[in-house]
Amino acid sequence: MDRHVRAHPLRDELVLEVHARPFEAMAAPERGSHLAVITESDDEQAVADHLAALCTRYGAPVPPRGAKFYSQDLGPFRLRWEQHTEFATYTFVRHGAFPSPFADPVITLVPADWLETLPGAALAAVHFALETKDALERNSEELSLLFGGNALIGADVAGGAARAWSDLRTHDDGFSRILVRDHSTSAMQAGRLMQRLLEINTYRLVALLSLPVAREVSPRIRRVDAALGELTAKLADGAPGQEKMLLDRLSALASEIEKVGAMTSTRFSGTRAYYDIVQTRLTQIRQLRIQGLQTFSEFLERRLLPAVNFCSATSEQLNALSERMARVGSLVRARVEVQIEVQNRDLLASMDRRARLQFRLQRIVEGLSVIAITYYLLGLLAHALHGAEALGAHLNPDVVTGIALPFVAAIVWFIMHRAREYLSAEEDDKDG
Repeated sequence: MDRHVRAHPLRDELVLEVHARPFEAMAAPERGSHLAVITESDDEQAVADHLAALCTRYGAPVPPRGAKFYSQDLGPFRLRWEQHTEFATYTFVRHGAFPSPFADPVITLVPADWLETLPGAALAAVHFALETKDALERNSEELSLLFGGNALIGADVAGGAARAWSDLRTHDDGFSRILVRDHSTSAMQAGRLMQRLLEINTYRLVALLSLPVAREVSPRIRRVDAALGELTAKLADGAPGQEKMLLDRLSALASEIEKVGAMTSTRFSGTRAYYDIVQTRLTQIRQLRIQGLQTFSEFLERRLLPAVNFCSATSEQLNALSERMARVGSLVRARVEVQIEVQNRDLLASMDRRARLQFRLQRIVEGLSVIAITYYLLGLLAHALHGAEALGAHLNPDVVTGIALPFVAAIVWFIMHRAREYLSAEEDDKDG
């Protein structure tokens, strides 16, 4: 940078991101075929290799490694390719007059063997045509015949600079159809308009990918919800002692909800994001009503919005159920903790009773010990006195032993009492 200002390492990448995926200029008359192919993350290299094979076949430059966008005139048609998060789009366009918008579609010019080996599965497939304002005017019946006799939706778009029709249905060839009559758009305006119409068709389908998932998991969520209600009732009304059973049941329900959440969270969050893109594109094409026809916004609001709301409601119900389960789990754990505290209290009371009993037994044993030691000492004294009597001492061993009894017992009791006080003092010093 000038004046030696250090640039952020991501600056150039971020600047280029704004200019990524530029719109293709289109000048009527033009026709094209558009494919949106669902891919897995590990298919990206296969997609790039397959695209490179098509470019090599027509002698065109191969996209650089890691590219997310590619546009090239291959001769029979122009190719526009984009790699998105969940899908890749292929748009094949050919300039030139045509007798009928959807006769001999451009997709027939693409090599059949290449299409058959395309990685992934096509979710959206559209034939589109951009005709001039001088093209033959058609009445409503003739327009309907172009779309297989189906009911049409349409609007003046680009603020009235063009008019667009579609039925948003899949026809016998597996493709939907979009027809645009150009009144006064520039080449870039026409390209932006067509790109946005194709994105509306693609993103509405990607947004609906979660609808079958929501329908599948809704019964499971209802069953878990009912089971959680029963468990909560047992927790409120049941007798103590059932906590382990309740926790085991709650753990099983939590595992079920986590399994459903892992299966749906990414899909449900993607639905809302793709629906927002559809709404943005509908705003950007600037629709004006054609008398007697639903606009694209009206049609999609009536059909798409309820499905998206159902998916959002399912996601919210799943989150609410997880929160309820967490609260019930807290209540069960609280009851278990209270029971543990009661058990600990009872255990401490029992230990206290045992300690008092032990103290009493200790006093009894202490008294018995005094008697036993006194008896032993008096026995020794009696032996000594008998020995002295045998040596000629004029002593009565029985009398002396009887006189010594209280003194010996008192001395033994005093010694043991002092010993117990000394040991108690030592224990108190350790505790302090």
